[in-house]
Amino acid sequence: MPAQITLTRPDDWHLHLRDGAMLATVVPHTARVFGRAVVMPNLSPPITSVAQAMAYRERILGAVPESATFEPLMTLYLTDRLEPAEALRASSQPEIVGIKLYPAGATTHSDAGVTDLQRVCPVLEVMQATGLPLQVHAEVTDPAVDIFDRERVFIERHLAPLLERFPDLRLVFEHVTTAEAVRFVEQAPSNVAATITPQHLLYNRNQLFAGGIRPHNYCLPVLKRERHRQALRAAATGGNPKFFLGTDSAPHSQRRKETARGCAGCYTAPVAMELYAEVFEAMGALERLEGFASFFGADFYRLPRNRDAITLHREPQRIADGYPVDGDRLVPFRAGEEIGWKVA
Repeated sequence: MPAQITLTRPDDWHLHLRDGAMLATVVPHTARVFGRAVVMPNLSPPITSVAQAMAYRERILGAVPESATFEPLMTLYLTDRLEPAEALRASSQPEIVGIKLYPAGATTHSDAGVTDLQRVCPVLEVMQATGLPLQVHAEVTDPAVDIFDRERVFIERHLAPLLERFPDLRLVFEHVTTAEAVRFVEQAPSNVAATITPQHLLYNRNQLFAGGIRPHNYCLPVLKRERHRQALRAAATGGNPKFFLGTDSAPHSQRRKETARGCAGCYTAPVAMELYAEVFEAMGALERLEGFASFFGADFYRLPRNRDAITLHREPQRIADGYPVDGDRLVPFRAGEEIGWKVA
């Protein structure tokens, strides 16, 4: 096994940074390793205009350490009331790379999300015409649907019909979690791609309850059965350019996670590349990590690949127990555990 691997600097194509004190805490963790990141717009209130996105971008840049070179790529939050003219403005702004679809109530800060896809068809028409990507949180919110089936049902009810109506729409199926989602993306045309998180590659749903409730393993979409995890691992490490890195790293304070109604989200940013390396090594596919992490996402988003590099060393490190933030603490994924890789 190699003692180290050098990769073109990777990008994170799905990231939550929050705002305020949390933003200042988490941006350096991502900027240490990643050259760019697609930043999610689900703040409170959400980012629904070009002006808001650009102001948020300036706040992010203000939190980047002087020693780092990091470019935030912005998105707008799709609501029932988003005007097509705003989508058109976004499509002409190079710092904005998409519009995010949250079904109303599907995840954190999604209350302003889409209640009926029919209401946003004029915006989707603009996006199809301009090539602006749609990033989709693909889960139904129907309470009659089992939480472990919400992704599969969304594909059947909404995603497949959506692509039939808008066949040229460039679409990223975010954080795929099921074998059905992998199959859908594989069979879709080249304008459809997907991101995969480290937690869904490393854990199945048993890890939500190992030795008791594990709130820091709780995310949405929720962890699934082992057969789904194996399908994700095969997709991520198989060299298919439709699948690329998107951590969905989602910070919440310890108080908000460890409570009766804890927030969904795994904070993976501090050791994201090390976690992915662990998966690729286990699958005997370290030589394919660079494509997944550094090439395929940039190619799909029609952006140049990064020109600098990072090096991962085979060196054990202990993941931090937590990081202080605004009088509380931010607990990372697998806090206190040892991992076998370290970014130089």
